[in-house]
Amino acid sequence: MADETGADRGGAGADKMVIIAASGDLDKAWPVLILATTGAAYGMEVTVFFTFWGLLVLKKPGVGITGSDWRQKMLSVMAKGTPDHLPLSRLNFAGMGPWMMKGLADDKNVASIQELLGLARDMGVKLWPCQMTMDLMGLTEDDLIDGLDEPAGAGSAISLMKEASIELFI
Repeated sequence: MADETGADRGGAGADKMVIIAASGDLDKAWPVLILATTGAAYGMEVTVFFTFWGLLVLKKPGVGITGSDWRQKMLSVMAKGTPDHLPLSRLNFAGMGPWMMKGLADDKNVASIQELLGLARDMGVKLWPCQMTMDLMGLTEDDLIDGLDEPAGAGSAISLMKEASIELFI
């Protein structure tokens, strides 16, 4: 069945979206969460699978990567991102870029990452942290924000993508 745009929306998975969030950059976290909440507003079943640096979007403020391996501890020094403190992928300027972008977003009434995460949870968006990435980085569920779904693996994400009409990698 075609919708008002002429796109065929029928069939299995027509109302499912899966987003792979692989970046911990502010300018990529925003589209992930804006698309997820917009899809949910359209009545879609939305799952976001946070893997590798995308997992930084889900870290509690003040939590470092806490693994026991020296390499995990080095990651903690290098990867300080949390929903409050994500860098820009370009034009970061030692933190001045994100500060300017957040100020501009606030002036234009664009929701913050924290607000979008809360909205996504409230709208029933499934927020899946990648278990393998958690193990690799030495993160536990206690290191992540509240209200997330159980950690999942790549196989679970692929199973969902096979059924979805929209799959995005950001």
